[in-house]
Amino acid sequence: MKVAAIIQARMGSTRLPGKILKKVLDKTLLEYQIERVKRANTIDEIIIATTTKESDDQIVRLCQQLSIPYYRGSEEDVLSRYYEAATKFNVDVIVRLTSDCPIIDSNVINKVVGHYLENRNQYDYVSNTLTRTYPRGMDTEVLSYEGLKRDHEQARERTYREHVTAYIYHHPDQFRLCNVLNEKDESKHRWTVDTEEDFQLVERIISTIYPENNFFNMSDVLHLMDQNPTWFDINNHIEQKYV
Repeated sequence: MKVAAIIQARMGSTRLPGKILKKVLDKTLLEYQIERVKRANTIDEIIIATTTKESDDQIVRLCQQLSIPYYRGSEEDVLSRYYEAATKFNVDVIVRLTSDCPIIDSNVINKVVGHYLENRNQYDYVSNTLTRTYPRGMDTEVLSYEGLKRDHEQARERTYREHVTAYIYHHPDQFRLCNVLNEKDESKHRWTVDTEEDFQLVERIISTIYPENNFFNMSDVLHLMDQNPTWFDINNHIEQKYV
């Protein structure tokens, strides 16, 4: 059984274009994320799902440089991009990640994926986002290829095509859902990168902690935030775009 992390990535972000190739300590945010996902022992392969747009040639070049498999599909129909990528690479279990989470913790990925694998006969979809207790930026969603295929075949509305798994968690009567909770509610933290303020915070986190500990985890970042409480104010006013 092949478990693959499929990371959707494009340069055309509406609020912060080109964000995933912005650099901190001379390394792009996408490289940090790939480095961290590689540490998850539940993941067999990482696949970057980008678009056919010319602007995303930069992402393809980075994948080639890092020897990371990639797939190019529709920019707007991200669901089809995921389905086609999973089909091309013969993926059995899809771990959906987004490329705006450069400090995602491999331990969190392992926890969510592990819960799915241990209970895959009971659930179609397992994530840590249905009820938020993890910081934004730790988002991990897991589903089977069969579940993704059903999603692809049944989801018709544009918002469901753009947001990949939205049809699944909006139809609990059709899909068996499970949420993984953190021991403590840390959902107030925002470590995803969607705006310039988000980038400023993540830049501070990486610049401070990475040179001393490039294996840092979520607990290390929480400790760093406790030591620097004013950092929370950098982006706590940013509103998440909702589906």
